[in-house]
Amino acid sequence: MSRFEVISADSNGSGRIANFDSGRHRFTTPVFMPVGTRGMVRLFPADHLEAIGFEVMLANTYHLMLRPGAELVHELGGLHRFMGWNGAILTDSGGFQVMSLGATFTEDGARFRNVYDGSWVELTPEGAVQAQEALGSDIAMVLDVCTNLPAERSALERALSLTTAWSMRARAAKTRDDQAQFGIVQGGTERDLRQISLEAVLEIGFDGYAIGGLAVGEERGLTLDTVAYCVERLPLDRPRYLMGVGDPWTVAHAIGLGVDMFDCVAPTRLARHGVALTSTGRISVRRLSYRRESASLDERCECPTCVRYPMSFLCHLAHVDPQSLGTLLTVHNLSFMAALVRRARSALEHSTYEIFLKEIDLIWS
Repeated sequence: MSRFEVISADSNGSGRIANFDSGRHRFTTPVFMPVGTRGMVRLFPADHLEAIGFEVMLANTYHLMLRPGAELVHELGGLHRFMGWNGAILTDSGGFQVMSLGATFTEDGARFRNVYDGSWVELTPEGAVQAQEALGSDIAMVLDVCTNLPAERSALERALSLTTAWSMRARAAKTRDDQAQFGIVQGGTERDLRQISLEAVLEIGFDGYAIGGLAVGEERGLTLDTVAYCVERLPLDRPRYLMGVGDPWTVAHAIGLGVDMFDCVAPTRLARHGVALTSTGRISVRRLSYRRESASLDERCECPTCVRYPMSFLCHLAHVDPQSLGTLLTVHNLSFMAALVRRARSALEHSTYEIFLKEIDLIWS
């Protein structure tokens, strides 16, 4: 059985520091989870993540159940052994990927094309539970229906209705006591729909609660308004997870509102495109003006990339070996996100979070 224990809270706000124990692995929140879509962060082995200090990462159920297959992973010793990862693992349900592939949604589940061979695949709420239990992650997400924003209210209502019905079925299908299960709150940015969803998932009862369906096209101020509305109505003794959010400004402000967990592919995707997250904002190292720059990428960063390599070398790689550059910038961007969360925790501990947010706003607003 999982346990969530708040160990420190901001005396001037809603942010908190907590420990989550899945029964097999333990990690501290607030936490940013790197995304290993197919079991590994692209260009980045698991031991590199551990060296930075990450305690939990995300893997994608949709991709892993299609290739190599959830049952095969189970036969090989489970996802931790398969990935070579010693920390905690959260698996998403595949709902977001299914949406992006133009799936057909019915009361039974989702029907979509296999991205690898084009065959038809049907995924039910029970099937998503079974796949994640076979994978053996620490935290499993229920299957939900996500919509891009802005969206017609009818589409949001349909997504909410299906997510609620599927959540009930997912909870009933759960069999593993050593795997936590999180429910997902949907409803777009409509408060009345979010309220309906909140009441439904709270009545079902989960080990943690995710806020889904945000950062999918809406203005980020509206994102935070919706997050604040949801957090105020979620229980204090369960983790709160804002799905698919990884920009520094939103992460910092959401932590202040009381969100505990985050994931996003953006830091690593940006790295593969030559963009770094730094203490002065985003930097594209492809700019030719950096060809003669002897300074490091970010003088405030102590990651191996910043300690060892000058900007001139990174700019050089951008034009002759972008894959190697992607690796070096992945080291930096993930180190940046880990440091951002550490700074947030320190500000929460010392009740200086407003000062921390002002620093973030100066750079990222």
